[in-house]
Amino acid sequence: MGLREESSRCAEDGPDNNASVEYRGTQHGPHLSAPRTGGRCAAANGENADEEAPRTEDTATRFLVHGRDPSSPHGHGAYSYSYMVHVMQMLRAWPQTVLITTVAIQERGEGGNLASTKTPEEMRLHHGALAALLVLLCVVHGGRGAEARGGGFVRAQGTRFVLNENPYYANGFNAYWLMTMAADPAQRGKVTSALSQAAGRGLTVARTWAFSDGGSNALQYSPGNYNENTFKGLDFVLSEARKAGVKVILSLVNNYDTFGGKKQYVDWARGQGQSIGSDDEFFTNAVVKGFYKNHIKSVLTRVNTVTGVAYKDDPTILAWELMNEPRCQTDLSGRSIQTWIAEMAAHAKSIDGNHMLEAGLEGFYGTSSSVNPAGHLVGTDFIANNQILGIDFATVHSYPDQWLSSSDDRAQLSFLGRWLDAHIADAHRTLRKPLLIAEFGKSQRDPGFTSAQRDAQFGLVYAKIYQSARTGGPAVGGLFWQLMADGMDSYGDGYEVIFAEAPPSTTAVITTQSRKLKLLGKALARGASGNGGN
Repeated sequence: MGLREESSRCAEDGPDNNASVEYRGTQHGPHLSAPRTGGRCAAANGENADEEAPRTEDTATRFLVHGRDPSSPHGHGAYSYSYMVHVMQMLRAWPQTVLITTVAIQERGEGGNLASTKTPEEMRLHHGALAALLVLLCVVHGGRGAEARGGGFVRAQGTRFVLNENPYYANGFNAYWLMTMAADPAQRGKVTSALSQAAGRGLTVARTWAFSDGGSNALQYSPGNYNENTFKGLDFVLSEARKAGVKVILSLVNNYDTFGGKKQYVDWARGQGQSIGSDDEFFTNAVVKGFYKNHIKSVLTRVNTVTGVAYKDDPTILAWELMNEPRCQTDLSGRSIQTWIAEMAAHAKSIDGNHMLEAGLEGFYGTSSSVNPAGHLVGTDFIANNQILGIDFATVHSYPDQWLSSSDDRAQLSFLGRWLDAHIADAHRTLRKPLLIAEFGKSQRDPGFTSAQRDAQFGLVYAKIYQSARTGGPAVGGLFWQLMADGMDSYGDGYEVIFAEAPPSTTAVITTQSRKLKLLGKALARGASGNGGN
């Protein structure tokens, strides 16, 4: 749930009768910290309510705010209203030094107890001030907690992504292997290394799998049954991404047999007596759809064992993806996938209203379009599928080296430019939604491959994104396929970029785009602020 809702809940629950708030003045300004105590604000913000909050190292005077204001004319046991206002002003003045894990109001007996306040009016002021302070403390700490957990939720606003009401651009990468590596303690260092290297080059978004279906080491080894060790691997990925400042797109199922995919779901249903002819009945069979809906719920409601935050409440996650590259060759009209996306989008949104959702489309158009490369009518429709309520932004994938494999590099680049232009225009004029180039790359296994060819392709994609973004268009970023860490030769598919081995020119192309988008976002934020947010 969002910060606003959690702040309201803290206020509604009222004070914790067993805790206290400590005030300390220093030469750098006042600080608040909390002793060892529990409370909803701490738990709601993903903090360990039993851990002692950090304390600044000083020898300044300390005194406890236990209903005692030394200057109060009412003596011990009462807050003056002006004193509470002073405390709240202090909190606003030094928000970066507020170290509160929970708000605690301590009731006392005679000799300094709150019950010794003499009049009903004094009691009313006292409790009103406590309530105001409680709300403020929840808001202040909640804001800091949200920042620590991933900096807030990215939203789709018109044709842009926004984070905390400021433009947000996603220069990032694909790394499907993150969960698999993280599930093995001997290999999980590669996850940390890859995320750290990516962040060091300004990359802000990773796309990866939240699926692995069938088999003993799979995430889901049978319908609704999960390998906890593998799930903990995904927990670790999100925890490390948060530390690195990288947001994550999690894809929920594969169109292909790799990692199980829709074929595995169909086989599970057949094993329960369902008569299913084609794997494409993944999109229409009620039992199969039930299996998949349960998986959506299992992932979205998962509570991270590292951070203690439910996935659906974790702003480290940028978006959910319904399927990696959905295709339905048995229904080229697009109706099967259209109906499936609508149903699954509604289901996901009923569980999680915090995160954005996308369908996972490659960008192929329906039967009436001439934009598709030859032979790529796959049962999807870029326009209709992305117009579905609940789909927050559109995606496109770009592999001209596969789609036009008999063409030379120049022809492939020319097609790539037209392909991106068409989708950017349609996202802007028809969909009125953001567009993410969610996969692009060039294989080192292509005949005559050179790193200069890959740099040119990356450069073209990045130029299209930047040109759209700087002119108010819908392109919000691009994710190259794929980033790998050292020592992962068996995972290589020809498209991998390993920063430790990549030519400096390739790293420079990627890093330059990161810097340009970051500066653009800052400039647009300043412009919006200068125009009063309009």
